[in-house]
Formats: sequence, structure tokens, C-alpha cells
Amino acid sequence: MTTTTLTPDVLIIGGGPAGLTAAAALAPRIRGEVLVLDREKDAGGIPRHSDHTGYGLRDLRRVMTGPKYARHLVEQATSAGATIRTETMVTHWAGDRAVEVTGPQGRLRVEAKAVVLATGARERPRAARRIPGDRPQGVYTTGQLQNAVHLHHSEVGSRAVIVGGELVSWSAAVTLREAGCATGLMVSQYPRTESYAAFNVAGRALLRVPVANRSRVTRIIGKGRVEAVEIENLDTHARRTVACDTVVFTGDWIPDHELVRSGGLDLDPGTLGPLTDTALRTSRPGVFAAGNLLHPVDTADVAALDGLHVADQVEAWLTGAGEPAPGLRILAEAPLRWVAPGLLRPGDPAPPRGRLLLWTDRSIRFPHVIVSQNGRVVSERTLPWPAAPGRVFRVPWSVMKGLSAQGGPVTIGLR
Repeated sequence: MTTTTLTPDVLIIGGGPAGLTAAAALAPRIRGEVLVLDREKDAGGIPRHSDHTGYGLRDLRRVMTGPKYARHLVEQATSAGATIRTETMVTHWAGDRAVEVTGPQGRLRVEAKAVVLATGARERPRAARRIPGDRPQGVYTTGQLQNAVHLHHSEVGSRAVIVGGELVSWSAAVTLREAGCATGLMVSQYPRTESYAAFNVAGRALLRVPVANRSRVTRIIGKGRVEAVEIENLDTHARRTVACDTVVFTGDWIPDHELVRSGGLDLDPGTLGPLTDTALRTSRPGVFAAGNLLHPVDTADVAALDGLHVADQVEAWLTGAGEPAPGLRILAEAPLRWVAPGLLRPGDPAPPRGRLLLWTDRSIRFPHVIVSQNGRVVSERTLPWPAAPGRVFRVPWSVMKGLSAQGGPVTIGLR
């Protein structure tokens, strides 16, 4: 069988907000083709089936629904001159910047001068969370729920339990209401729900969703269809049964990192995404990464701004930027779980939006950030916004001033 070879200047794998925004920025600025590959029927990523408002605030400076936002990003990329191929799956690497692809046109080989990985992240389903019990119908992730309701117009149940208290959990509650399904309970393992206070207050007031904090689902009950879940309080270990016919697992994201692993790119053990520097370079020259593949997980508009940032770095690579300087590893210290980007190189730009992104396992109302190198405190700063589990904690890049390029790894911690 003959395999057609495509030779774009830039290959972008993933047609969500990060990939499409990068394509729209790059296409008018380079001579060759910018090719976007997406495995779904339509490009646009998760916003395609998130039929509620709140998208586009940071990148477009206006607010729109998820489907409208997705269509806008697709139109923006194609109008700029990028090519988008959907229902097209990258099966494996075929070289440093080459991949084998299958799609409606058959098998393809794509050889590019630069590659951007923008494959996003996914929620861990029930099996990955090791929730015991029966295996009935009516168990979803948020993505599966919204796909069923908004794209396939399927019916769900009449009473749901939502597992998780992140921002996406409230998105699931909105979708359930639109589908005619009441949310009987939201279950969060943390003392406070993980999303921002404004969403928690609005969600409880407008959606009237009760929340069980410091709790977890220990069992799903039901033969043909979900009938109930068993809930355990993590402090008292008391258990109770909550009747429902639908369970939605939300959040607990993991980067969609199969191509990172299969390609032998360095993986950050904290984020489980590719290890990148502030220019969003991976460990392979000419291969970059952007969006929620880098870490779990930020909003769509922030991922889109990653796409803008990586476009500048890809253009610099294509125009002959030299090899980057050796990097300093940035390490997270407990209670922080990870920090992204994970490498600092002299002469590189600040990270996207001028911020380091971190994840904490402990709530701190006024976090005191401490940056150390070789056992010496380089900088300290108390920030006026909280660090809380279940959501990205942002730290200004300026805390990294004063580091030595010849020094050892950099450690960032909180107290």
C-alpha cells in the first residue's frame, strides 16, 4: 500500500483551543503550511460540547458559549490559512519530527520542520479511580455526559451524584439541569470545594446543589442502571447510601500524553505531561507542547494563550534560532505537587502570561512563596490570593529573579 507523505512546515497535533490558536498565529507568519490534526469529527476540543457560557474571556476579551467559541477558533485558524484534518489519528512517531497517521484518506506520513503537541487532558474514568461496586449504566465523566447531551441529544437520568468539586463539576451540574436531571449531591474529598468561591456560591444558590465535603464515593450500586452510591465521610468514616440513577465523575485530570511516552520525550513525574522550559520546548529539538497536555488542568482561554506563546517560539525555531542554553530544573516542594514549566534556561522568555503554575495539596489563605537554589533562599513573597487543592495556583515569574545560571536545581515551596 502506498503511503502519501505530507510536508508542512508546522504540524500541530490536537485541534483544541491551544492547537487552533497556535495555528491561527503561525499560518500568516510562515511561508509553508500549518497542518492541524484532530481525531474527533469536528475540531474545537472540549468546548464543542460544553454548551454554556464563560469561554473566551482571557484570549478573545469577550464571553461566549463553548460551541460558539470552538467554531470561532476553527474559523480563525482556517481564515489565517491553516489546514485542519479531522477524524485523523496519529498512530506513532516515524522520526524526530515525523508521524504516521490514519484518517478518511487512508494512511499518511507527515514530515514537519516543527511539531506542536496540543493533545489536551482527560478526566480519569471510574475504572482509573478504582471505585468498586456494580457495573450499571448511567456512569459518566463530564466529557461523556456533555457529549451525550449536547452532541447526541441523549437522555440521562433523573437524579445524579457528581463526584468532584472543581470548576468542571459545576459545568456538569449545568449540563444535567439542561438534560432535565436534578443533582442530588456533589461529593468532594477536600474541606472546601475546589473551584473558585464565586462559582461555589453561584452554583449552590442558582443550581441548589448540596455539597458533601471531606467525603468520597466508596461503591456504586445497581444492576441494569445505577440505583445508589455509597458515600464515606473521610473524618468520621461513617457511611451512607444516596439514591441516584446517574453518577458523573468530574476532574481528576491526566494529560493525554501517549505520544509523549511513545516518542521517548522527557516526562515530568509531577504533571505527567512533557517536561518543558518556558519557551514550551520539549526534550526533542523542534518539538513543542502547549495547553493542558502540560499539566492538569486550566481553562480553555488560558490554554489558548499557551497557543499564542508557543507560536512565537516555533517561529523562532523555523527562522534558525540556535540551540538553547542548558536548563535549570525547577522542583516543587511539599505541599506543592508540581510546578510548570519545569525548566529554566538563561535567555528564554518568561512563561505564558508571565506566571509559574503550581498545584498544592493544602489550602493556604495567604501563601508565602519561597524560592531556593543550592540550599540558599533566593526570593520570598507573600501573595494575596489563596493556594487551594484542586485548582491551578499561579505565581508571578518575577519570584525567579536572582537565580544563578551556573547553580543547581531550583526549589519552590509554600508556607
